[in-house]
Amino acid sequence: MAKINFSGIAGVDMRNKLNGSVFSKNRGGAYVRTKVTPVNPQSTAQQNARNRLSTQSQNWRGETESARQSWIDASPNFPYTDIFGNSKTLSGFQLYVKFNSNLSYIGEAAISTAPAAVAIPSLAITALVADDSANTVIITATTPVPADMAMVVLATPNVPPGISFVKNKYRFVQAFAAAAAGPFDISTAYTALFGDPVTGQKISVKCFYISTTTGQAGIPVSATTIVVA
Repeated sequence: MAKINFSGIAGVDMRNKLNGSVFSKNRGGAYVRTKVTPVNPQSTAQQNARNRLSTQSQNWRGETESARQSWIDASPNFPYTDIFGNSKTLSGFQLYVKFNSNLSYIGEAAISTAPAAVAIPSLAITALVADDSANTVIITATTPVPADMAMVVLATPNVPPGISFVKNKYRFVQAFAAAAAGPFDISTAYTALFGDPVTGQKISVKCFYISTTTGQAGIPVSATTIVVA
């Protein structure tokens, strides 16, 4: 469904899909393109995401009424910013699915009642090096991972260096537990998912913390590198 931001009676920004068109914006301004329906590859990542949603939906229905109400009541405590920069709140169900899906990412047990908000520490990436001959992808970032946190790493496959839009290419690669010290070597997990780094190609990573007690996720930080020989 397309989203449009109104000012008075005039639309000033529009996003997502409407019938056969897709509305978006880049550095050149707003644009519209023809909607193309890609072939469904039934990838492992897709299936995992669908399974997580299905599991969390079933779990929600199995919770007590008071547990479900706790998420509804807590929702205003966890606002998010929408595509237009406006502050919004999730439904109780959406918040439950979001936090418990995050917890499943890092191998933590699901929680039944809504948690109190916790502060998520800041995270910075200072270096990203991908080496073809050594088949390594190594991240230097804030270290160690803080207590009660896990650091999640998403990455892209090798892409041509001229491609700048990679938002839809990120996939979960690895999570590092609390107290893990850098540099963070994702080489084995990266190669298993995408194959070896290729000289001259570009790889991007995105890292963020997830609270192991609440499922809250911090602000992602990203880095990009060209693979060296």
